[in-house]
Amino acid sequence: MNSDLDDRVREADIDRWLASRLVVDPEARAQLIALYAFEAELAAIPTRVSQPLLAEMRFTWWRDQLGDLFAGRPRKGHPVLEALAPVIARAELRKDAFDDLIEAHIGRVRREPHDLDALFVGPMQAAVRILAGSGHDDAVVDAARVRGLVLTGKRDEATALRPTANRALRTLPPAAFPAVAVASLRDPDAPEPLKRLRLIAASVRGQI
Repeated sequence: MNSDLDDRVREADIDRWLASRLVVDPEARAQLIALYAFEAELAAIPTRVSQPLLAEMRFTWWRDQLGDLFAGRPRKGHPVLEALAPVIARAELRKDAFDDLIEAHIGRVRREPHDLDALFVGPMQAAVRILAGSGHDDAVVDAARVRGLVLTGKRDEATALRPTANRALRTLPPAAFPAVAVASLRDPDAPEPLKRLRLIAASVRGQI
């Protein structure tokens, strides 16, 4: 595993970094971290530039780079892109999900309403594909929405949706659960040890 990317994800997204520790296979974990590192790069763009137009230009650059990755022309010299390139091919990740994610981040820069499906469902489906292959996209839709609702402060809606999400997760292979376990976290500000315990408990039960 690229330790720099692992450290970057831990700093940027402690919840999913903690959930990734549940992945036993080191190669699969490294591939998951590559995906999360890419998302961390997108999320950080508005904090690195002072003007919305500059942010949009950077998002456009990432979209162009992804186009090259999906066309089999990976860019050399960028650790995130180099790590993500083989994952895209092996896990049969969907380009439209990445495009939608970038558009949703541009929408955030423009102060448009959050596109929860683009920001959370697509990325969770990609993570599941990395861990368990294709065929499980539908099973994780509501779990991803639960996560998005929690992070956007709509915890009551998340609580109401959780039973439906858990019913859908019954068909999910255990190997894929680390990709969705993060949806079991109900308080983004909870201390790390408590988050670890909740993630482990969710993994044992197979429920969020």
